[in-house]
Amino acid sequence: MAQQAGSGGHHIKDDYPWWLVVLVLLGIAIAVAIIVSDLYTQVFFTVVQGVYVTVFVTLVAFALAVILGLCIALLGLSDNIVLRQIARFYIEVIRGIPMLVLLFYVAFVGAPAIVALYNTVTVPLVDAGWARPMLVRDLSLMWRAIIALMIGYASFIAEIFRAGIQAVDHGQIEAAKALGLSRYRRFRHVIAPQAIRVIFPPLSNDFVSMVKDSSLVSVLGVADITQMGKVYASGSFRFFETYSIVTYIYLILTVGLSLLLRRLEKRMRKAHER
Repeated sequence: MAQQAGSGGHHIKDDYPWWLVVLVLLGIAIAVAIIVSDLYTQVFFTVVQGVYVTVFVTLVAFALAVILGLCIALLGLSDNIVLRQIARFYIEVIRGIPMLVLLFYVAFVGAPAIVALYNTVTVPLVDAGWARPMLVRDLSLMWRAIIALMIGYASFIAEIFRAGIQAVDHGQIEAAKALGLSRYRRFRHVIAPQAIRVIFPPLSNDFVSMVKDSSLVSVLGVADITQMGKVYASGSFRFFETYSIVTYIYLILTVGLSLLLRRLEKRMRKAHER
């Protein structure tokens, strides 16, 4: 049995992925059932219409969460105590709110507030005829869900970035300062390349988690995988078949993505060892 050297000289057993073999066989069996059964075929092609929305919501919300999370992490590492306290306040408050509650709050409280703020700021433009007042319905439920996921995940991603940045040897940062590098260049050339190895594994886990949490947008009626399954099941009363297909599609997305990200992580580790 192959072994890998771990930290501290310990050896980690590299077991053959029998779990993956079983999962692939189950996936093939379900795929065959979808092909040969008219019912499963109908359910599959109904539910799969929500894949685009799920992927779009996940990619956009995660990209925005990474940007916001990085900004919060940098605020938390600032020399200014006010900025540090603002970052800590955001992280502690948002992490204490369940994602579903945050989703409802942003959708039905935050969205009207955003629209009201926009209308207040653009009063001169509206009076001049260059813009029109914004209505709450103009901010779609899908974008409200994206904003909620961004706000929620940014609090966790900020902590990931903070831990990764603080893991960089302080001596190297001091050496970069001695060379006269600006704060931006120190971050780009010294901190970021080393921090990414620490940041990538938990960041990839959060990405996979967001694929699953994107199913929460169905409570707002957004036509993702879960919502399409919910609508079909409520109309046909085929709950077993429908939610089996919904589970099957989510497993394809999450397991496939996990394997891909794990492979990228191994490549990064090998490139560093060279």
